[in-house]
Amino acid sequence: MIEDMAHRLVEVPGVLGVLLGGSRARGEHRPESDWDLGVYYRGALDLSALRALAGPEVEVAGPGGWGPWVNGGAWLKVDGVAVDWILRDLDRVEKVWADCREGRYEVGVQMGHPLGFWSPCYAGEVALGQVLADPGGELTRLRREVATYPEPLRKALVVGAREAEFLVGVAAKGVARGDTLYVALCLSRAFGVLVQALFAENRRWCLNEKGALAVAETLPGAPAGFGRRVRRLLGAPGETAESLAATVTEARALVDETWAALTGR
Repeated sequence: MIEDMAHRLVEVPGVLGVLLGGSRARGEHRPESDWDLGVYYRGALDLSALRALAGPEVEVAGPGGWGPWVNGGAWLKVDGVAVDWILRDLDRVEKVWADCREGRYEVGVQMGHPLGFWSPCYAGEVALGQVLADPGGELTRLRREVATYPEPLRKALVVGAREAEFLVGVAAKGVARGDTLYVALCLSRAFGVLVQALFAENRRWCLNEKGALAVAETLPGAPAGFGRRVRRLLGAPGETAESLAATVTEARALVDETWAALTGR
């Protein structure tokens, strides 16, 4: 069913290839898991043909319809199973891959990504996905390239973990006011940055926030009890100045330990 849909998608003018992503591509899915199909296009995309394929009851969002990074697609039901089409501009994916090879990345605002959309995700999706339809061979070629994690990107993401130290420092400014929201937001991002760095240090692609902590705590270089400590600190940061201060103090210690583990200091 999915393979047939993929081959019909590449008949749409502008579509170059289709990639299976998500838990099903990695063999980590459950029976109820969605099918995530990356629909890679270049240039003008024939939205009318895409909508005709989806059917009259399905809303198809064109490029830009869902935001700047996850920029469009559709949610379908096929035989009672959810199938997601996720548009990917291949020109932009290749530009991001070129940046990754030079150690450059962006973190953009995107609905559904509370810690932001980290641009290396584009390359990671190709590396971890399965090519379903690729008549011109472009996805297959790109998948071969991204199989090797770029050393400049690893270094940049590890260095970027210094942001966590800054975030813990500014979190302390919300303590005296008992500002739980501010403290929690600072610490959430601080730990998210550390997770990205742990993935990078181990040359693993981090695609989004979901499930990332559970993987990061198992990686070499993660301090003892990393996941447990993050869950406890974020699970109940506190409501008073005293309890928030204790949380920030513990968070600072965890950030320092993780930075030392990442840099060998």
